[in-house]
Amino acid sequence: MTTTRARGTAASRPLPGAWRVGLHRGAIELRQFFRQREQVVFTFAFPIVFLALFASIFSDDVKGAGVTASQLYVAAMIAAGVMSTSFQSLGVSIAVERDEKVLRRLRGTPMPPAAYFLGKLWLVLVTGIVETVLLLLIGATLFDLDLPTGADTWLTFGWVFALGLTGCALLGIAISSVPRSGKSATSVVVLPFLVLQFISGVYISIDTLPDWMLDVGALFPLKWMCQGFRGVFLPESAAVLEQTGAWEYGRIALVLGGWCVGGLVLCLLTFRWKSRRDG
Repeated sequence: MTTTRARGTAASRPLPGAWRVGLHRGAIELRQFFRQREQVVFTFAFPIVFLALFASIFSDDVKGAGVTASQLYVAAMIAAGVMSTSFQSLGVSIAVERDEKVLRRLRGTPMPPAAYFLGKLWLVLVTGIVETVLLLLIGATLFDLDLPTGADTWLTFGWVFALGLTGCALLGIAISSVPRSGKSATSVVVLPFLVLQFISGVYISIDTLPDWMLDVGALFPLKWMCQGFRGVFLPESAAVLEQTGAWEYGRIALVLGGWCVGGLVLCLLTFRWKSRRDG
């Protein structure tokens, strides 16, 4: 009698919601990530190594801007680091999980589908913050990057970071459906990311890029993250290097916010739990 009643109570107990399960999924994702030492080193070291190379080679003063080329590289590389830990990381990892039928097995459990994506977003948030802190420490220590002192400037940094990270993460989830297999995922995801870095002012100074190339880069979030972070960490005199001669925070918010909405729509339209080979 007592056993039957206990079973009935357990059966009628509601399952935990997507938010709670998403937190647990996030903890699992973080443990899995930090247990893979090669992945951790590559994820965090890649932007740092490129920053050290470019900022050391090109360190002269930028004429009329009141900054050094090294400081330009630090601000832009922070944006590239954010996109690396979100767009590239999710685009590759989800494609591999789909190919290995991990997604298919998860879909067959009582876990709310939203919890899987919440877990990925927690992973992206933590790794994005760690990457950004490391790049800021190196920029301030080695390349004389001045950190903001005003709360309003840090607030600007916060919303550029949050919108950029969210938009890039959603794009990463969307592009994960493009590779036909896990083996091809790296090539499919890394190539557009690499091209965007060149046309968005990460590796090449924004004032030396052709206007048509800047116009193409302006269609994607990386260019606007670079511009937003330059506005946060560089003096007002450096705005002359931008295409319009201003930081354009309103347009930055509009484009990054638009990519958050557009990325969500793309995810809803394209995401698949099974690989194409499974039908």
